[in-house]
Amino acid sequence: MSHSQELNLIPADNLRLANFCGEFDSHLRQLEQRLQVEIANRGHHFIVTGTINAVKSACAVILKLYAATKTETITPHLIHLNLQDANIEQLMNSEPIATTEAIKEIISIQTKAGLIKGRGENQQIYLRKILAHDINFGIGPAGTGKTYLAVACAVEALQTETVQRIILVRPAVEAGEKLGFLPGDLAQKVDPYLRPLYDALYDMLGFEKVEKLLEKNIIEVAPLAFMRGRTLNDSFIILDEAQNTTTEQIKMFLTRVGFGSTAVITGDITQIDLPNDKMSGLKHVLKVLHAVDGISFTTFSVRDVVRHPLVQRIVSAYEAYEKQQSLAAKNS
Repeated sequence: MSHSQELNLIPADNLRLANFCGEFDSHLRQLEQRLQVEIANRGHHFIVTGTINAVKSACAVILKLYAATKTETITPHLIHLNLQDANIEQLMNSEPIATTEAIKEIISIQTKAGLIKGRGENQQIYLRKILAHDINFGIGPAGTGKTYLAVACAVEALQTETVQRIILVRPAVEAGEKLGFLPGDLAQKVDPYLRPLYDALYDMLGFEKVEKLLEKNIIEVAPLAFMRGRTLNDSFIILDEAQNTTTEQIKMFLTRVGFGSTAVITGDITQIDLPNDKMSGLKHVLKVLHAVDGISFTTFSVRDVVRHPLVQRIVSAYEAYEKQQSLAAKNS
């Protein structure tokens, strides 16, 4: 059943209105498409039409975005992030939020790039767990902020001197293609695999600061194989792409964590690049450590993707296809 609600955006400022609506009302069309509503306006007077839940959600986002025009330039990316913050799909479908943990105050992290906070409830829970546990797992599809938020926590811990260094680790496994012989020293050989971690650090600290910290070994970047035999005290350790570790490798990594250290392990069990005869260490960990006290697990879903909305639909399509294939295999 169709429902309509009227809104008056105040203060009535034409520059802010133009910022909010976008060129040729492109921002309004983005909201209509994502929220499945119709938005009509004459100046600052808006009428939103659609299902009751969709209209309520749209009005809440419209008011929040218009308030943001006071200090920010509205972009398609900002609109997408605000929709993520509001858990729009859950609100529209009247679905209960799939967690028993209540969100208290919003966790935010101050970096050179500005204030970083969890987008939506799941990311907030993830940040809360990282602050409360020594070993943390973030598992879910690409684009859910698993690695970026972990790096933000590491940067904050370093800046507040909670830890003495940041250690970034990744298994050197090609994503389905053979890269062949890579020239250069160890750092140059490993760099291509660790580029996403570098990018996050550059965003938060700036290029020059990161380079200085790397020179002083305060930030250390290493392939997983080079962790054997070490004990990592007073460190913030991030293992990225953990789905590409073997069971032996991830056990070795987890037993490196020393006193005063925090470890975050991230990965996507739907994108394993190991040979078929190798069991993913991340999959194995979920079975072995799920009940161990002091270890946290956060599972992200397609709803938590904060990249282009198409990424959400791509991930959903792959999930549906894989379920269909699995079901067909069982029935054959």
